[in-house]
Amino acid sequence: MQRKLNGVEVTIKNVSRTYGDFKALDDVSIQIHQGEFFSLLGPSGCGKTTLLRILAGFDFPDNGEVLFDGKDVLPLAPNQRQSNTVFQTYALFPHLSVYENIAFPLRLKKIGHNQIDKQVREYVHLVQLDQHIDKKPSMLSGGQKQRVAIARALINQPRVLLLDEPLSALDAKLRQSLLIDLDNLHDQVGITFIYVTHDQSEALSVSDRIAVMNQGRVLQIGNPYEIYEAPSTRFVARFIGETNYFDCTVLSCEKEGDEYMCTVDVPDLATQVKVTDYDSQPVGSHLAFTVRPEKVRITSEPPETHSGKTVNSFQGMVEEPVYSGFQSKFFVRLDIGEHPMIKVFKQHTAFLDDGPEIEWKDHVYVNWTAADGYLIKDLDK
Repeated sequence: MQRKLNGVEVTIKNVSRTYGDFKALDDVSIQIHQGEFFSLLGPSGCGKTTLLRILAGFDFPDNGEVLFDGKDVLPLAPNQRQSNTVFQTYALFPHLSVYENIAFPLRLKKIGHNQIDKQVREYVHLVQLDQHIDKKPSMLSGGQKQRVAIARALINQPRVLLLDEPLSALDAKLRQSLLIDLDNLHDQVGITFIYVTHDQSEALSVSDRIAVMNQGRVLQIGNPYEIYEAPSTRFVARFIGETNYFDCTVLSCEKEGDEYMCTVDVPDLATQVKVTDYDSQPVGSHLAFTVRPEKVRITSEPPETHSGKTVNSFQGMVEEPVYSGFQSKFFVRLDIGEHPMIKVFKQHTAFLDDGPEIEWKDHVYVNWTAADGYLIKDLDK
């Protein structure tokens, strides 16, 4: 589908906000493109909701600028900013029907009855609530209530929709379903979506780009692939998904084609590890090495060669297998050094007639190629 572009470009420049001794936002700068689905991702207390409230006009920064299409919106009241907010708590009027809840913003504008009726039915259809149009909120599920709240926010035709953890009150399956609907809705209306969440899977699923925040600062901005595969800091690597993480020291880096093959000393593994990098890393640099559990292979027999690729291989024992249907997670205690633990995810791609092949206390081999790992340069965040 060709996406419409009806939204504004949002510019956040050097925004800071302090409450007493607590610094909620620390010199935050973000450029959000027109019509983008942009997520603010981070743990509770990282500043993402404070930033959203500033964008909405419910709070004000101590310093910095907020621009919509280059226009300073900080002096403007919330209803003058061409933005609307969808809250986690729905904020519906319990005594009004779905129709009247959605119509409410238009009635405030004293729009004619026929125009209100036409627009309300259009937005009710957009959020797939045609059969529930006359129901009160008490008769709706949590997902349906949130659809009403989204329709009510969109009917004002804002150019920025601010979503403050709108799905966190829903159960997991409903949350995933509504997330897909929200992504499709964004493609249809084409306005700028700014989505606040602490759930990494939500942000990775629907975002064009993500800003990962912690302690009031933006640590990394990138598309979901960049955030997951190439975390720029220690915090991002550990916060996004699961990973195996080790401090390391660079022993050598040699050019191989378009990349460098680096040898790093990993004290926790009591050995050296090979890892590729696009940049040459100075010998003696103290970095971190990370490899995602799904990129680590686990076998009962010694691993086969990987078409000449440099492989890091270790032996160990399964200390804890966790079966979860579509995959198994293995915690493997390695037979080296201080016996560090490695996490491995094994996808179940075939029918398991007799259960998983690898079980508790099995002796196994784990391995990954040099290209599967990643070097993190920024360890201070």
